[in-house]
Amino acid sequence: MKLKLSALDLHLINPWKIASSKGSSTHTVVIFELADKDGVKAIGEAAPASTYQETAHAVIQFCTGLDTTRLSFADVPGSMAWVNSLPGIPAAARCGLNLALLDGAAKRAGVPVYDHLKLGFREQQHVTSFSIGIDTPEIVRAKVLAAASYPVLKLKVGDPRDHENFAALRSVAPNKPVRVDANEGWKTKEYALEMLEDLAHDGHIQFVEQPMPRNTPPADLIWLKERTPLPLYADESCHAVRDIPHCAECFHGVNVKLMKTGGLSMACDTLQAARKAGLMTMVGCMIETGLLISAAAHLAELADHLDIDGNLLVNNDPFAGVTAERGILSFGSALEKTGLRVSPRG
Repeated sequence: MKLKLSALDLHLINPWKIASSKGSSTHTVVIFELADKDGVKAIGEAAPASTYQETAHAVIQFCTGLDTTRLSFADVPGSMAWVNSLPGIPAAARCGLNLALLDGAAKRAGVPVYDHLKLGFREQQHVTSFSIGIDTPEIVRAKVLAAASYPVLKLKVGDPRDHENFAALRSVAPNKPVRVDANEGWKTKEYALEMLEDLAHDGHIQFVEQPMPRNTPPADLIWLKERTPLPLYADESCHAVRDIPHCAECFHGVNVKLMKTGGLSMACDTLQAARKAGLMTMVGCMIETGLLISAAAHLAELADHLDIDGNLLVNNDPFAGVTAERGILSFGSALEKTGLRVSPRG
């Protein structure tokens, strides 16, 4: 097995700011290319996030020199058992390797990954939200107008201008369903409850993500869950299967991202564990190319909600796969029929 790694700088259409970061105009991802002796070629992606102290440089450094003889398209579980045993491996690196392994395994079998995982994918049934980052009210208003074709919005909050930004959104989209993402931005349970009660008056808020920091004592999260007028979803508090018992106690749902779980395999397991625990489920994303977004779309049948718009926020996405016209996910135009159903843009 041969492994090739390359860094790619993604250029954001608008600077991206959330409550837990200072904002940026670029984001660097790592593209993985795996090829076996039979000529099967597969691809994967790592989109490391500073939120979790991971960088593209660290991913490449860790993966350079890996013993790729331990990787096999014919045995993804065995390959991942070895990958997961490597001390200090970044979750982003595990994700890139896992995606490439599953892409190759499904290509060998002549099927899409969603069929390889026995999940299926229903066309015209899955809708992604479109994210509006923290900005000035004037720019928030302009972003919302530009996203008019998307049926659901996701507003980032956790800024002194939260009320003004929400009012700006409502000034041009008065009745559109909105998901609110605090990204750990509300620091006390009392303030979080105050914000939740204010938002509930709107009548069109679907749920609120990660209202408080991930290290908030469980007692405070339970206090908030017992009083909130809106459903609460864990994001930074939910990485993998091991976090589901805590999330079931403190939240109503979870946002599962491939970059947090370490790939499609663990994301699939985490979503299934969450559903079994009675939690609502969402598949989310970071700033990513169409490669990683398409990979997330293969899990759509396990999600109550989808927020996989990271590639829509950049202007130099080099991959074509799943599309999201008017927010509706579709593989109908994908040239690649097997694996992750992703190909380079012509």
